[in-house]
Amino acid sequence: MNKYLAWLPAFIILGVVIYKPVKEATTAKPASKNISFSVYKSSSYTSVVYNNTFAQVNIIVEKVNTRGQRTTVLDKKFEQKYLSQYPSVENALKQNITIHNLNYEKECLVVCYIVTYNSKGSELQIQDSTIIKNNNSGKVNISI
Repeated sequence: MNKYLAWLPAFIILGVVIYKPVKEATTAKPASKNISFSVYKSSSYTSVVYNNTFAQVNIIVEKVNTRGQRTTVLDKKFEQKYLSQYPSVENALKQNITIHNLNYEKECLVVCYIVTYNSKGSELQIQDSTIIKNNNSGKVNISI
């Protein structure tokens, strides 16, 4: 029994020496994530029906932690335009943003966009969202 107790201090010292490098290796370091948005029209909207129809895009980016707490990182509204004024997919309105201090083990990004159509006072809102994690590309396409 004394043979085993003699090895106990050696195991404790070895555990203390190994603990710090293992803890540093498993602790995630804050990173940055680039997100790019493309806003474009999916149709030509040349019909007379669309002459008095506007669309407005609102993009909201939030950090969400493992407890479900949300922090708004970006809240951007594109100005209201006639549907025919939005560019085609080849000439899409583009915006790039960088989110700093993102811990991928404890947080993810949620990109929510709301497209509001207004035709002679009647409004229609369409919402969609995307979850962006470490392995996602970070590209969000919004078609009007």
